[in-house]
Amino acid sequence: MVASFQPILERAAANKGGMAALEALLPRPLPPEELAAIPDDRWLSMMTKRIFQSGFVWSVVEAKWDGFEAAFEGFEPRRVAMFHDEDLDRLVSDAAIIRNGAKIRSAIENARFLVDLAEENGAAAAKVFADWPDVDYIDLLEMLKKRGSRLGGNTGRYVLRSMGKPAFVLSKDVVAALIREGVVEKSPSSKKAMAATREAFNQWSQETGRDLSALSRILAASV
Repeated sequence: MVASFQPILERAAANKGGMAALEALLPRPLPPEELAAIPDDRWLSMMTKRIFQSGFVWSVVEAKWDGFEAAFEGFEPRRVAMFHDEDLDRLVSDAAIIRNGAKIRSAIENARFLVDLAEENGAAAAKVFADWPDVDYIDLLEMLKKRGSRLGGNTGRYVLRSMGKPAFVLSKDVVAALIREGVVEKSPSSKKAMAATREAFNQWSQETGRDLSALSRILAASV
């Protein structure tokens, strides 16, 4: 049984200048029906953006994003899934984007992943993400890691949060808060530590009525 979230909330509010200031910082996830309505090309676009931003200056990727959209033909998954060696050669030579061959290839692989997910479920891949229960968030992360390309770790978490899916991110401050609260001893990576993290977030969500994104941001603000 984890400790009550109320002291964490109070600490975060004090750090940010009051409850109103803290609330203004919290992400606002979308309801499932709005998530499901987001076209799959926007999911592929965000996956690609977060993969390129990993280990790179985010603002540089943002500044080039129009070039990415053009180079990947709007990120329509069925179109990108059909890219072959000639397309890869074209992309790694395109000065309008960041010419990282491994990350470019991951976009093609993730297009195929989204197409497969849609075909398996008889609906857009977006509906799979939208309908995934928040209490089973860890399993969603595992699915992204196993079936997607370069979507493990915080990359997959940032994709989900950016799209409006409730998602905690294990940033340095969030991990520090989890350690302080006795949930884990170090950054969670083992199945046991991730299970403890899942249990803590689910209990805090039940206690407070807050979503995973808000809980994550409050934890970070409490450090």
